[in-house]
Amino acid sequence: MKPTVIGYVFAGAFFFTGTAAAQQTLQLTHNAAEGNPKWDASELFAELVEEGTDGQLIVDVGGNAQYGDDMEALTQMRMGTLAFSTNSQGATSSVVPQFSVLGLPFLFDSLPTAWKVMDGEVGDELKKLAEEQNLVLLALWDNGIRHVSNNVHPIETPEDLDGMKIRTPPDEMTVDIFEALGANPTPMNFSELYIGLEQGVVDGQENPLMNIYSSKLHEVQDYISLTGHKYESTPLLMSKMAWDMLSPEHQQVIQEAAIEAGEFNRQASLEADEELRSEMEQAGVEFNEVEKQPFIDATESVYDLWREQYPELVEMVVNAAQSESQ
Repeated sequence: MKPTVIGYVFAGAFFFTGTAAAQQTLQLTHNAAEGNPKWDASELFAELVEEGTDGQLIVDVGGNAQYGDDMEALTQMRMGTLAFSTNSQGATSSVVPQFSVLGLPFLFDSLPTAWKVMDGEVGDELKKLAEEQNLVLLALWDNGIRHVSNNVHPIETPEDLDGMKIRTPPDEMTVDIFEALGANPTPMNFSELYIGLEQGVVDGQENPLMNIYSSKLHEVQDYISLTGHKYESTPLLMSKMAWDMLSPEHQQVIQEAAIEAGEFNRQASLEADEELRSEMEQAGVEFNEVEKQPFIDATESVYDLWREQYPELVEMVVNAAQSESQ
């Protein structure tokens, strides 16, 4: 006789399915391609949860936005119809705008500096703000320091970006940065980016090397300029409604799995930036280094804009970044 499939429902929200033997399956979605550190860490997270609960919880991972893109996932989690999302900082900031502050221009001098800041009081504050929106911030994984690619010419000075149509995430911070640099920022879903570049809908885009490589964006881009203009995290989020239905023991397993998989993700991200440049150069992409001070000067106004909105959080992040980089 086949096991009966049952659903767990609260206030009309469908969280996960399971069998009469109490095995429960929870869906996780993300937008990364196979081989990306986000993909690999999400798979590891699922393995750790299954092992830690002796198979009572199964995390069904849907990469390449199989269960919805980042924006859709945020809506579903807040409604309780999706358990997890390895989301993006840009999309998350549409629900919790303060996440954008991690992307202030040229804020972090290295990935380890960013991680130390996020693992301190800054991360604690973002966790509180996420919970107010029915989201549990399990961990802040890594999405790298970002660079500009395009099909027009190398970016060596801010003036080289004048009028250039650059795809950005749906993130006010990134839009503000590229407006300050004189570009024409064009928000677009990541899942649509390859086609957008191939068809010339946009001239270029900005991402860490690992995202450019794993999604094969270098196949449709001639130039990559190592601007290092901002950092982005990868928030691993869970529906607060789904979280509250779990036992404390299962909550602990999920939290520990999120941190362990996050450590794997961060190390993979660090290694990717060191290894992928040569592979893309061999594929015909032209790289160039950038003198950053003119870009830093051109984006000072972005700090003023965000200090007006979130003065305490901006000062917290800036002070923490300066402290950890010393």
